[in-house]
Amino acid sequence: MKPFCLAWFWLCLFIPGMTRASAPVPADTAHFYTKHSYDVLKYKLDVGLYQCFMNPYPRTFHAKEVISLKVDSALNSIKLNAINTSLTVDSVRLAAVAFRHLNDTLTIQLDRSYLPGEILDIAIYYGHKNVNDNGFYASYGTVFTDSPPEGARKWLPCWDRPSDKATWDLTARVPLTARLGSTGQLADSAISGDTISYHWKSDIQVATYLITLTSKINFLIHKRYWLNPASPSDSIPIMAYYKNGESMVLFDSIIGPATTYFSSRFGRYPFEKIGFATLNNSFAWGGMENQSMVNLMPGAYNNAEIFVHEHAHQWFGDLITCGTWADVWLNEGFATFCQNLWVEHSLGNAMFRAGMGNLANYYLSANPGWPLYQPAWAIHTPSASYLYNQAITYNKGACVLFQLRYVLGDSLFFKAMHDYTTDTALMFRHAVTADFAARVSQSAGQNLGWFFNEWVYSPNHPIYHNTFEIDSLGAETWKVTLLVNQLQTNPDFFKMPLEFLVSFSNLTDTLVRIMNDVNHQPFAFTFTRKPVSLTFDPYRNILLKQAATIYSVKTPGKASGFRLYQNEPNPTSGSTVVSYEVPGAAWVNISVMDSNGRLINCPVNCRQEPGFYRIELASLLLSPGVYFIKMTAGNFSEAKKMVVVR
Repeated sequence: MKPFCLAWFWLCLFIPGMTRASAPVPADTAHFYTKHSYDVLKYKLDVGLYQCFMNPYPRTFHAKEVISLKVDSALNSIKLNAINTSLTVDSVRLAAVAFRHLNDTLTIQLDRSYLPGEILDIAIYYGHKNVNDNGFYASYGTVFTDSPPEGARKWLPCWDRPSDKATWDLTARVPLTARLGSTGQLADSAISGDTISYHWKSDIQVATYLITLTSKINFLIHKRYWLNPASPSDSIPIMAYYKNGESMVLFDSIIGPATTYFSSRFGRYPFEKIGFATLNNSFAWGGMENQSMVNLMPGAYNNAEIFVHEHAHQWFGDLITCGTWADVWLNEGFATFCQNLWVEHSLGNAMFRAGMGNLANYYLSANPGWPLYQPAWAIHTPSASYLYNQAITYNKGACVLFQLRYVLGDSLFFKAMHDYTTDTALMFRHAVTADFAARVSQSAGQNLGWFFNEWVYSPNHPIYHNTFEIDSLGAETWKVTLLVNQLQTNPDFFKMPLEFLVSFSNLTDTLVRIMNDVNHQPFAFTFTRKPVSLTFDPYRNILLKQAATIYSVKTPGKASGFRLYQNEPNPTSGSTVVSYEVPGAAWVNISVMDSNGRLINCPVNCRQEPGFYRIELASLLLSPGVYFIKMTAGNFSEAKKMVVVR
């Protein structure tokens, strides 16, 4: 799923970073969601929707549903999710003899006690009320369903949890002029008078929130095929449902190559067809990754970011579905990362890094302070604003994968991702975060528990406050002494490989990579050329961090008093340097504020010894405008105006 109107207010807070090795990885929550007395094998739905297309477009329908299930533990009744305000159950049949529908739960009494391993069918005759429940939609000739995270229960009695997948069989009757798509492939269609009956089937199991039916009067269908380069005889239909006036040019130019690229990275496209449909303004999201039948907002065929994101979900979310809602980042963070991988593949690394930097900037400006993995969500599904939080679930999730790639290198990273998506124990099933972490560690041949502890199971990000000195040792030899500090408190430390670019007076550079595995960690390097500056994380491989790197020249005899100098250059369109003097040991605060006095960042907030200091504010991607750099120390306070231009 991709939210509509992503708030890309790319407000950068100076550079982000990675890693913690303290708290143990939480226990796998698999048992929380597998404690269930039956496994649904198939949902078979027969529904009449004709009247939903007619003015005044009622949301009422009547349906017969047959659920096939396998008994896991002895039972004589079953419970299903069915929203009372949306559904009215009329009767139950086959292995069912009685029912009670209360508190959004449909309890069905079976005709006898069933033992583990037995398979049974129950039939439910029910109707949908004429209510706007954000699950079943009917307006102006468009009818569709939208089910995440647990909305299938609004239009279909079901066991509505992401871990329980089942096959799908739909027969839907609509007006002759309507076209209807669904999960799976079209088995047949039949015309009777002014009605057409569509029969869709998926023999590949699907989670309830990924089932859809999508229909519209006078839908146009654009059909082509994806040809698998790895097997010339292997082709998959691409079915694009669209409205008159919508252009398919961009979609046509991208969907085939994107399928080929994702297939090369993550294994062959996994489903019977590649399906997309643009809906009307009732669809509140950018897109929804229903299995093999993606729903899109109006105009999305002209927005590659949206349809590539949803297409990537066919691997991350549909082929392998999050086992619980605590693991939703395995869906959304991965698809967000993949849409940017497509940018890297098609437009180059610079565009890819710019896009990933924008994701990180938004996270840094809007971080609500909770981790990617929330154990409680495995049991109690949170509201959509929490579950689909842009800063955490999408942006931080994608940036964590970017940083995992940095830690492992391209070869190991893409091997691990391919191993994950082609793991037969996970394909067409579900995974929890611990499954992914274990799979990556196995593929990489190293224990990466520290990485997941820091970036997935812990909140927030590191705040680096690094200092360095340059000393001449004589005989054309110089020493760079570096102290790496982290100032954040929750968690108090992130382990991470760090890169520093050392620049020399002869205009050459050297990249130094070190492993920062404790806080307040010193490093020293010697060179036979004169160093003039040091840049932390020059390529911004640690996206999720705030950072300042200070050149410390301790000359207390020359410091006459606290002083803040004007940043250089000013105006600035990128990096800028702030210099200041500290005459005696003091607690020093350097902050950046916008023109309204709102704090943007605080690169320095610590006790400092006497000296002259320089801060390089790297990757300063603030919106154009006027800002203020303020220094406070004891009773001293001074501010300088900084202008950001493009």
